[in-house]
Amino acid sequence: MREKDLGIWQSWSWRDVAEQVSALACGLAELGFRRGDNLAIIGDNRPRLYMTMAAVQCLGGVPVPLYQDAVAYEMLFVMQDAGIRFALVEDQEQVDKLLEIKAQLPLLEHVAYDDPRGMRHYNQPFIHDIEALLAIGRIHIRNHPDFLGDEIAKGAADDIGVMLYTSGTTGKPKGVCLTHNAFISAAKGGVGFDRLTADEDILSYLPMAWVGDHLFSFAQAMVTGFTINCPESGETVMTDLREIGPTYYFAPPRVFENLLTQVMIRMEDASAIKQKLFHFCMKVARRCGADVLDGKPVPVADRLLYQLGNLLIFGPLKNVLGMSRVRVAYTAGAAIGPDLFRFYRSIGINLKQLYGQTETCAYVCLQPDGEIKFDSVGKPAPGWKSRSPTTARFWSKARCCSRSITSAPTRRPKQSTPKVIS
Repeated sequence: MREKDLGIWQSWSWRDVAEQVSALACGLAELGFRRGDNLAIIGDNRPRLYMTMAAVQCLGGVPVPLYQDAVAYEMLFVMQDAGIRFALVEDQEQVDKLLEIKAQLPLLEHVAYDDPRGMRHYNQPFIHDIEALLAIGRIHIRNHPDFLGDEIAKGAADDIGVMLYTSGTTGKPKGVCLTHNAFISAAKGGVGFDRLTADEDILSYLPMAWVGDHLFSFAQAMVTGFTINCPESGETVMTDLREIGPTYYFAPPRVFENLLTQVMIRMEDASAIKQKLFHFCMKVARRCGADVLDGKPVPVADRLLYQLGNLLIFGPLKNVLGMSRVRVAYTAGAAIGPDLFRFYRSIGINLKQLYGQTETCAYVCLQPDGEIKFDSVGKPAPGWKSRSPTTARFWSKARCCSRSITSAPTRRPKQSTPKVIS
């Protein structure tokens, strides 16, 4: 894991992560956290928030990530509905939100924070610095060396691994309870489908409460061991993206649209020669770029022109976008325009679409390499078969709950029903 703090990248090996997860788990146990308890996680993408998620799972608890930009009132319903007893938050801002609604949360017993800035004068006994939690946990490990291993051994694949709240189509948010088995299966399916390895780098900047981040930045990283990179802040994402140069990237269509808009605005300010060269190379790219990317036959003249365009235009452009090393990129969450989709693929970025819901661990359909259609979301993903026992078993594990296990409306994108390649 990596995090940019005060302009410097801080790194943790997986051994370091395991040590901190163990200490956090034992620290929570010392505070009274027990199997079946729910813990809210609120904040931007931070290594210790991901570590806490794993620590809670080690103890047989359920992490409940909340959207960090939600106001206190919006958090209130989720925390009441999920019966939150513990919370780990990023900073003073999130602590203040919980203090604002604490009187309406009789079950909330402890709040821990990661960033100590601004917290010097907070003296409520139920508020804890994460460093103190780690220290307590390390003492607990020395006194009870077998405790955590025994707790992990009590866990089962069918236990609830995470609760993600989705708005559904009507009414209040619904808590989607997903088992360890469901997310591990989804992670392994995506890893095998795109041939991901431990050498991948991903920039984790999308909300931790969103199912896409939980799959791409947490579950798949746990399965393969690739690097999770957390940006310094929302304002520095583009700079951090260029510095990291991820090999595996995920973003909703609006992000790709904003990036293209910035490129076109900069081209308007370029010299006439640069503009003509850019538009000439883009004509070549639109004509044959996607075929070159898919390994399809391309006339020799076009291939040579495309290589020249890659040297002069596409390569520098991908570098500016922070996508020079991207091997696989995905977009989902809304419909992406075919022209926008075609632009990225034409300059050599392997952008693909997926379709799914929170209840399905993020995806149902994926686009295989070399079989990309701009008006389709691809084929049923590995393990998915229409009306099969496999699907029935998956849905039995991807249960929607709101206190008691109930069915809930499925979130549907505001678009026509996607066409699936048969």
